[in-house]
Amino acid sequence: MEQFSKEEQEILRPFFTNLDKPVFVLKNLPEVVKGALFSRYSRSDKSLRRVLLEEFIKDEKMGFKEIVGHQAESGVSQVVAIRKAEEFYDRVLVGFGDDSVAELGGAHVAVEDVSNITSVILEDSRIGLSPLEKSTRYVWYDKKVNGKYAYYSDEKIMQSRHADLFTETCDMLFDSYAELVEPTKKYLNEQFPQEENVSDRAYNSTIKAKTCDVLRVFLPAATTTNLGLFGNGRSFEYLLTKMYSNELTEPQNVAASMHAELQKVIPSFVKRARDQFGMPTIEFMHETRKGMRQLAGKIFEGTKPQKEKEVTLVSFDSKAEEKVVAAALYPFTDLSHKQVQEKVRKMNATERKQVLKEYQFRRQNRRHKPYRGFEHAYYEFDLLGNYGIYRDLHRHRMLTQQRQPLTVKHGFNIPTEFKALGVEEKYVDAMKEVASAFNAIAKDLPKEAQYVVPFGYRIRWNVCLNLRELYHLVELRSTIQGHPDYRRIAFKMFDEVRKVQPALVEWMKFVVTKDIGLERLEAEKEYDKRIEEVKKKYGG
Repeated sequence: MEQFSKEEQEILRPFFTNLDKPVFVLKNLPEVVKGALFSRYSRSDKSLRRVLLEEFIKDEKMGFKEIVGHQAESGVSQVVAIRKAEEFYDRVLVGFGDDSVAELGGAHVAVEDVSNITSVILEDSRIGLSPLEKSTRYVWYDKKVNGKYAYYSDEKIMQSRHADLFTETCDMLFDSYAELVEPTKKYLNEQFPQEENVSDRAYNSTIKAKTCDVLRVFLPAATTTNLGLFGNGRSFEYLLTKMYSNELTEPQNVAASMHAELQKVIPSFVKRARDQFGMPTIEFMHETRKGMRQLAGKIFEGTKPQKEKEVTLVSFDSKAEEKVVAAALYPFTDLSHKQVQEKVRKMNATERKQVLKEYQFRRQNRRHKPYRGFEHAYYEFDLLGNYGIYRDLHRHRMLTQQRQPLTVKHGFNIPTEFKALGVEEKYVDAMKEVASAFNAIAKDLPKEAQYVVPFGYRIRWNVCLNLRELYHLVELRSTIQGHPDYRRIAFKMFDEVRKVQPALVEWMKFVVTKDIGLERLEAEKEYDKRIEEVKKKYGG
C-alpha cells in the first residue's frame, strides 16, 4: 500500500474511512468535490488519496480550503462556500472531464404534500434516482388537518367554475373512506380472528394494512403523499427538465422548488435544467407531446375504447427460446455468436430444455436471479388495471412502460369485501358521481380533471420487458404479502407467457398463487422476530 507521511495522514484522515487499505469510503467532502475527484482519478496513474492531496488540497488555484473547512483535531469537515465549490467544479470540468462527472455526486431530496399525479412523475426515471414513497397501505387518510382532507387542489381548477364541484367530489370520496374504516376493520376482525401465536402488534398492523388496501379505491389521484429521492446530479437535472415541460402546474412548481434547493448543495450539477441548454429541451418535450396528442386525436377521431382483458400479451418473439438458449451458452464458449446460434438452431426441444434446466435449476428463491441470457427474449403487454395497481407496478423501472392519461372511460374495480359490508351500491354511486364530475371538469381542463379520479378507476398502460425482468416482476409481485389486485395482474402475465412459451417460464418456481386473506400477516410475524433479535442484541 502507498505510504503517507504523518503530516499527509493528518491532512487526509478526515476525508477517508481508512488510509492503509485498498477499499475505503470518501467522507466529509462536498458532492462536487467527490465527483470531480473521481473524474480526475480516471485519468491519472495516482491513487485517489494522492490525487486529492496533491491536485486538489495542495493546488491553491483549486480553492480547496475555501470549499472544505476542517478541524484537524476533531476530524470534522463541512461545506463552507458553495459559490467557491461551483467555481471549483467549472475548473475541473474544463480540465479533467465532461458532464458525466455529475453522475458521481448526488443528493437526498424530500418532497412533501404532492399529489399522486406528481409523485408518479417524480418516480418515472428508469435509472439514476431511487424513490421511497409514503404508502397508502400503512397510513390512514380519514382525518382532516385544519379542516381539510389530504388532497391537492390544483390552482387552475380552483380558479375555474369547477372549484366547488372538485372540492365536493374529493370530500365525498374521503368521507366515504373515513366512514368505512371502522366497519371494515370490524368485518376483517370477524373474518380473520387473531391466532394464539400472533402478537397484538402484528395482528393489528395486519388488519390496518388490509383495511387500507380495501379502502384505497376511494382515494382520488389528488391525494397527497410524501416521498424521498436519492439520485445523482445528472438524473436530477434531467428530471427537472422533464417536470418543467409538463402541462400541469403542480409538477412545474415542484420542479422549481426542487431546483432551488438542489442549487444549495449541488448547483453545478443542475444548473442546465433551465438555462440555454435546458429551455430548448423543455420546449421540445412540451411541443412534441402537444403535437402527438393533436395528431392522435385526428387519426382516432370517433374511435371508442374496446373492452379488453386486464392483461393482453401484445407481442412476443417466436424464436425467443432459440435466442435465450444461444445467449445462455455463448459466454461459456470461444465461438462467434453466429456459430452458437447455428448449433442451437439444430437442437431439438429436449436438448434446448436441458440447457434451460442447467441454467436455472439451482435457484432456491426469487432472489436467485436468472443470468442475462434471459434478457434476449422480449414480451409486450397491454395492461388495464386500477390506478392503485398502476402505482404499485410502476415501481419496476428496468423495462419500458408508457401510461395513458387517467380517465373514467375504462370503468372501475369493486373490492370483493364491499358486498359483504353491504356498501357495494354506495361505492358504485360514488364512482358514478366521480365520473360526472370528471366529465364536467374535463370539458375545460382535460389534464387537470385527472386529479378527481380515484384509485379504483382503471388506467391503461403498455409494458415491454425482457424475460429476466419478467421473472423478477412476477415472482416479487405474486408474494403473499402483496396487494391482491397487483398479484392478480402478475399471475395473468405469467399465464399469458406460459401459454405460448412454457419452456421459458418453467423455472419461474416462486410464483405464489394461494390467497391467505391477510396478506401482511406473515411479514408482520417476521417483523416481530426481528424486533426481539434487536432487543437481545442491544437491549431495551
